[in-house]
Amino acid sequence: MSDGKESAADVQETLQRLREEISAHNHRYYVLDAPVISDAKYDELMAQLQALEQLHPDMIVPESPTQRVGGAPLAAFDSVRHAVPMRSLGNAFEPDDILAFDKRIADTLRAAGMLGQDQAVEYMAECKFDGLAISLRYENGLLVQAATRGDGQVGEDVTSNIRTLRSVPLKLRGDFPEVLEVRGEVLMYRSDFDALNQAQQARGEKIFVNPRNAAAGSLRQLDPRITARRPLRFFAYGWGQIQGDQPQTQAGALEWLERLGLPVNSERALIKGADQLLEYYARMNERRAGLPFDIDGVVYKVNALDAQEVLGYVARAPRFAVAHKFPAQEETTLLMDIEVQVGRTGAITPVARLKPVFVGGVTVTNATLHNEDEVRRKDVRVGDTVIVRRAGDVIPEVVGPVIELRPEGAESFVMPAACPVCGSAIQRLEGEAVSRCTGDLFCPAQRKQSLLHAVGRKALDIEGLGERLIDQLVDSGRIRSLADLFTLRVEELVLFDRMGRKSAENLVAAIDKARHPSLRALLFALGIRQVGETTARDLALHFGSLDAVMQADEEALLAVNDVGPVVASSIRQFFAEAHNREVVQALLDAGVSPTVDAAPSGRLVLSGRTLVLTGTLPTLTRDEATRRILAAGGKVSGSVSKKTSYVVAGEEAGTKLTKAQDLGVAILDEAGLIALLENGR
Repeated sequence: MSDGKESAADVQETLQRLREEISAHNHRYYVLDAPVISDAKYDELMAQLQALEQLHPDMIVPESPTQRVGGAPLAAFDSVRHAVPMRSLGNAFEPDDILAFDKRIADTLRAAGMLGQDQAVEYMAECKFDGLAISLRYENGLLVQAATRGDGQVGEDVTSNIRTLRSVPLKLRGDFPEVLEVRGEVLMYRSDFDALNQAQQARGEKIFVNPRNAAAGSLRQLDPRITARRPLRFFAYGWGQIQGDQPQTQAGALEWLERLGLPVNSERALIKGADQLLEYYARMNERRAGLPFDIDGVVYKVNALDAQEVLGYVARAPRFAVAHKFPAQEETTLLMDIEVQVGRTGAITPVARLKPVFVGGVTVTNATLHNEDEVRRKDVRVGDTVIVRRAGDVIPEVVGPVIELRPEGAESFVMPAACPVCGSAIQRLEGEAVSRCTGDLFCPAQRKQSLLHAVGRKALDIEGLGERLIDQLVDSGRIRSLADLFTLRVEELVLFDRMGRKSAENLVAAIDKARHPSLRALLFALGIRQVGETTARDLALHFGSLDAVMQADEEALLAVNDVGPVVASSIRQFFAEAHNREVVQALLDAGVSPTVDAAPSGRLVLSGRTLVLTGTLPTLTRDEATRRILAAGGKVSGSVSKKTSYVVAGEEAGTKLTKAQDLGVAILDEAGLIALLENGR
């Protein structure tokens, strides 16, 4: 203890010694799980440090162990844009999935000259924690920011809360890079979870359902002092941005993170080939119940980082890694009722209302039955005792009934004829498994989705009317149908969040401009099932007016280019629904007057041909390429089939390119597309 006569240098030296000693004990306890002093001795060291810092507050530094107690409560979490996106992993459930994964990896690396014909791919296999993904940003070795995954691009700033976790070093050890983003998982040990719930119960407070929910809820507290009292832990498993040297393998990177003082789980293995992957999976599945924390699978990553770079990414997931999920957990319970819910696109989904049952760490009261065919296939009836599974430990699902326990008189499910939300007819098109509400423009359940579609660039093209404002307009009750958009006034728009007068005036001007769309754009904006841009154009060119399309019977519709029985039936059903006709009439009453589409000028060199676009072209945007193909009389499809004439592939082309190669469909680059547009070949 200082007597006040020590020099500043002596005090600084004592503070530094105490901080390093306490940090070392934290590392041994929370990271290495190998403490060398008693809790009482640790508390004594901490008390000495706190007392000395109180005497010399000007010498307190952010990385001091005393600064983990949590500051004042926050009003809300700020947003953080990740320097490198936090990508998710693709899932695998069956051994065949892993065999296929390993084969794809091996074939790609052999083609790149990075793997010999007789060599097996080397992987790092790790536990897949059932916690909350976190990114920690260190600059010059000091923790400066922590953020949740969020949508992968933007997360929430939880720095104040993360600083309370003793397993997270406030300062890195050894030779650290200038900038290091550490990716990992915040979780709670089962024993700590049980103790927390006992304490919660003793205080008469909320009981947590499982360790994952407890960890997530604890980390997202606006008051960091609450987080500080929760027994949270952290394990590192990856990285984002790095400014400085880094290892060349996944295994080397994890060892490097350990040397920097970060906790890395020891239940990992360096293995080769699919057989060893499956052996590791079986071993960890057997040991799962005995681990101190919950895992819902294992993760395999190609070990060599240069190989990871060659394999790259598809969509939001890496090609070089996969999560091998453990079998779903199952329980039985009573099926109380079968109801239907209406999705944002009008899909009608049967939902099982269950007697509450605890499955895979969650209390389940509802479970999906997918569609009418699935209900019949499984022969699930109200009153049945059913098996409930959390597929992939995520989505509750009814597996089937226990027939021996079925009560007498249990009735089979019948899909209702009318939408439970708006009363419109429910339709199931030929060849589709999903039934849908036909009140597309009227149904409240579909309102936001139909509006977003209608105002999009390929439809009415109303600039300034985004998802956030549509949410506000619909939730406030101001907008009940598409026609209501054309009655909006500047004076009422300025009352909504983030809507200044200039923005409101610009939006009203954009809405006024949209009162005179092309007939093609209006037909596409209506969101008629099966009617895309190409079909909307063909309908407009064939009939010439909205009224003619609305009055056309199926025979007349079948005369339109590429309109078959399913599309014709969908169009007729849409305009046969009284609610939809009322909205169309309201649009006309609001001054919406479509212009007659002119036939494409020039030679229709692509007439009768179907093209599919995939990847990013060098100079043409997807919309520009689509417009040019349509203007040349061609059709643009979103999927590849034997009927596809050409696939136009740019950079990062995905599965569509692979399917085209498998089917022998002609593949063009941008130059080939331009040549085709100019001369038809």
